[in-house]
Amino acid sequence: MSGNKLPLSFFQSYDTRTLARKLLGCELVHDSPDGITSGIIVETEAYLQDDPACHAFNKRTTRTEPMYGLAGTSYVYLIYGMYQCFNVVSNSEGIGEAVLVRALQPTGGTDLMQLRRSIITRKTEDISLAKPVSLKELCRGPGKLTKAMGIDRALHNNVLLTSHTLYINEPVISDFETAISKRVGINVGVDLPYRYYIKNNPFVSKPL
Repeated sequence: MSGNKLPLSFFQSYDTRTLARKLLGCELVHDSPDGITSGIIVETEAYLQDDPACHAFNKRTTRTEPMYGLAGTSYVYLIYGMYQCFNVVSNSEGIGEAVLVRALQPTGGTDLMQLRRSIITRKTEDISLAKPVSLKELCRGPGKLTKAMGIDRALHNNVLLTSHTLYINEPVISDFETAISKRVGINVGVDLPYRYYIKNNPFVSKPL
């Protein structure tokens, strides 16, 4: 881990699409009671206020209130009744936008990540019989990465810079090419080129 947290000015200096690109190569860290896990952000998606796929598109609600807060705040929500998704609030206060972190390249605590993924995906009470998850697949998708990293609603609406448990460090890698594509796994706003990922990185969820 690089050890240097991104300052709040980093999150506040960019529009949402630019922030989605700038987060690539940075390191997400969760210092939990079970141990520290971390991974390089290799894939993101931008969600803008005028975007029909954005939670803040229709109206301001209790659920989406953190999206209107300080850029650099965590926004964690549940989808399909079982998967958590981790987002970074972006843009100016009062504008409901965020960046979804879609995939990580694990850098630390991989044994703990394996355990978390195995416990959740096992079909038997005997954890030793659970099929191990490959390193490549540990954080290859927004639901997978939150399971592996132990990110849940308890970490919702925290300012990342001041949090001692969930935060983002300065870039670990910078020598890469950024690819841009349509977002995946959504039913509206599908043609918008708001998905960003590190080209040719094997940990990206769905390279095109």
